[in-house]
Amino acid sequence: MLPFIGYNVKDYLRHWLDMESRFPAGRLPKVYSVNWFRKDASGRFLWPGFGENMRVLKWIVDRCHARADAEESALGWVPKPDSLDLAGLSNFTPARFEQVQAIHAEEWRREIMMHEELFIKLHTRLPKELIFQRELLLARL
Repeated sequence: MLPFIGYNVKDYLRHWLDMESRFPAGRLPKVYSVNWFRKDASGRFLWPGFGENMRVLKWIVDRCHARADAEESALGWVPKPDSLDLAGLSNFTPARFEQVQAIHAEEWRREIMMHEELFIKLHTRLPKELIFQRELLLARL
């Protein structure tokens, strides 16, 4: 993303981290992460397809309005199996849902270690909170 940030990335990161002090508690936007492109061992996409993304987006909106359940994971709060509306998805079994939700700690550790190069590049003004959060994530994994 560095080429798409129009000014110093360290200042950009600091700006977003400082937002917490600028807004009343509970008024910050919620941040969600999805990976529609995860594949199984056979190379097939785990999520049933773009036409089904609204199911996850609905869960996100419902979660923001305290209408949907979640469970805590190493990566944050994720849908419980009965929190997503999966009606009509005959091929999307509970086992498939588990695959979609699975957190492979070793894969995540490798991903996090790839951040090292960026952190070194930004070290002079890298917000310390990012280092701290990275270490906490590694510890949770």
